[in-house]
Amino acid sequence: MRRKNSPKIIAGNANKSLAESIAKRMTIHQGLPVDLIDARVERFNDGEVFVEVYENIRGEDMFIIQPTSNPANDNLMELLIITDALRRSSARRITAVIPYFGYARQDRRTKARTPITAKLVANLLTEAGIERILTLDLHATQIQGFFDIPVDNLYAAPVFALDVKHHFENLDEITVVSPDVGGVARARELAKRIDAGLAIVDKRRGAPGEVAEMNVIGDVEGKICIIVDDIVDTAGTLCKAADELIAKGAREVHAYITHGVLSGPAVERIKASSLKSLVVTDSIEATPEVKATEKIRLVPTAPIFAQAMLNIANGTSVSSLFKNKTLVPIYEAFYPDKR
Repeated sequence: MRRKNSPKIIAGNANKSLAESIAKRMTIHQGLPVDLIDARVERFNDGEVFVEVYENIRGEDMFIIQPTSNPANDNLMELLIITDALRRSSARRITAVIPYFGYARQDRRTKARTPITAKLVANLLTEAGIERILTLDLHATQIQGFFDIPVDNLYAAPVFALDVKHHFENLDEITVVSPDVGGVARARELAKRIDAGLAIVDKRRGAPGEVAEMNVIGDVEGKICIIVDDIVDTAGTLCKAADELIAKGAREVHAYITHGVLSGPAVERIKASSLKSLVVTDSIEATPEVKATEKIRLVPTAPIFAQAMLNIANGTSVSSLFKNKTLVPIYEAFYPDKR
């Protein structure tokens, strides 16, 4: 019989609330108490990161929970230094749980003499001593190939499908929309799970960062449109896409987006937009402004991360979490009528 391991968790400062929620969910899932280990991760006056672990972790299966969101460089450095502290403390295995993988949008050379920063970050993480990566909705799935260690990429689509079924009564009135051609596969996955139609917003850029023209491919007239994407940053393209869908006859426009970066004028744009709601996960810790915005709602990722971490610790399947029969029970507290 396989021996069940009890993993230990350490958290950086990027999303402490998510780390605490994951620990609580792991306690529920395995019926044994799981707490964040006693440690301090802080900065000196000059900005240098200092880490000290107060517990014995020799021979332990360690999980570091640290998204590399804004400020990306500070949070990445925290992750690297925590890893070094654990490695020098004789941890048996170190897994980095990175709910939001920063620098993922720099995954290829778009012009001459530009870096592939996602590959550089992969090298840094591996050289620091990380032996496995657990993340959510990588911006480009080929980033998994930048690593020579195992990478488990979870998907938000199964969780979003549960949320859509919980909040929308007439699924036959829904059309899932990809905001660009590159995101069609992500949108199609959600559309299949809720048995909905699919449309695409074809955008053509003028100057960098500016959308010159948008065209809707597919029938959206009279439909409830759900825009699906992995990242919302300044929300300019998202709000313009919502306006274009309304102009084409859509009854309502909602958005389900995995990572709510929401930088700069994003929140104000969303408030003033024709979007009826924006749903994001808690992979990035929400600011007070985001929490106070009625149009924005958070979907928890702690249940799926907690179960994935337990599966990794015990050597069982992580991909099984993409199936409803596995996923629904761990989200029953959030969607009790969808058992």
